[in-house]
Amino acid sequence: MEMKMPPPQIYVEKTLAIIKPDIVDKEEEIQDIILRSGFAIVQRRKLQLSPEHCSNFYVEQYGKMFFPNLTAYMSSGPLIAMILARHNAISYWKELLGPSNSLVAKETHPDSLRALYGTDDLRNALHGSNDFAAAEREIRFMFPEVIVEPIPIGQAAKDYLNLYVTPTLLEGLTELCKQKPADPFIWLADWLLRNNPNKPKLHPCSIAEES
Repeated sequence: MEMKMPPPQIYVEKTLAIIKPDIVDKEEEIQDIILRSGFAIVQRRKLQLSPEHCSNFYVEQYGKMFFPNLTAYMSSGPLIAMILARHNAISYWKELLGPSNSLVAKETHPDSLRALYGTDDLRNALHGSNDFAAAEREIRFMFPEVIVEPIPIGQAAKDYLNLYVTPTLLEGLTELCKQKPADPFIWLADWLLRNNPNKPKLHPCSIAEES
C-alpha cells in the first residue's frame, strides 16, 4: 500500500522573547543559548519602555497585587526584545525558560534560563509569550512594523505563490537574462528587493529605542 506523505509545512511558528532590564549585560551568552537551541532570531531591538507602555504590554495582569512592581521593574532600564522562530517556538521557548518563579526554577529546573539568570518571582530574567494569540499581540507591540500573519500551506500556498511571488520572480529572471551580470545571485537579490510589490510601509515607533 502506497503511503502518502503529508504536504510540507511552510509556516514557522514565532514567539516573543524579552531579556529583562537587570540582565541585559548577559545578552550575548543568552543569544548563544537561544541559537544553540535551534531558534532563529528574526528581529532584535534594544529599547526603553515607559511605565505606561509596560502597563499596556502587561494589560492582562492589571489589577493584580504585583502589577505596580512589575511595571516599575520592566521600565527601570533598557531591555532586549527578540522575535524567535522555530518549529513549536512558543512551547520550546517556555520550556527553555522554566517556571516563572526563579526560586522555584532553581529547585525544579536548575538548568533553565530563569534558574540561571533570575532572582525571584518578579525579577525572573526573561519573558516568553504564553500562546499563539499572546505571541501575535506581543510581537505587534514590540515590533509594530512587522507583518504577523499565518503563512498558507498546501494548495493555498501554491495559489499564494502563483499570485504574489511567481509574476515578480519571472520578471526578475527575464531581466537577469537580458543583463547577464557577473554575479547573478546578488543581482537578482538586489532586483527583488527594489521591485518587491508587497514591501510594507513602515511607521515610526513611539517607544524610545536605545542604540
